[in-house]
Amino acid sequence: MPRTLTRHLSTDALALIAARFKILGEINRLKLLSALEGGPKNVSQLIEATGLQQANVSRHLQTLTDGGLVARQRRGATVVYSIADPSIFNLCRLVCGGIQKRLQQQSNAFAA
Repeated sequence: MPRTLTRHLSTDALALIAARFKILGEINRLKLLSALEGGPKNVSQLIEATGLQQANVSRHLQTLTDGGLVARQRRGATVVYSIADPSIFNLCRLVCGGIQKRLQQQSNAFAA
């Protein structure tokens, strides 16, 4: 972590950052975020999109909602979930780009 980051942020702010990364550190939550990137969905649609069981979807949606990444809106008898913080996909793209670069380097080393 760059020294300037920790110098300019309080311990409380760093704890919030760590909590956000902890939320993102679960594969099923990433599946749900990916499914929601295409637009709002209800639980049934998220089950179909991810292949997860209803109990898991509900539990992970609660965590994502509590963390401010996902919003929930009641539409009649249905609850619809959507991305509350679209900047999360910028972070995902950065991480994916870093992983892709590392895999390419490993592939090149293996080929050599």
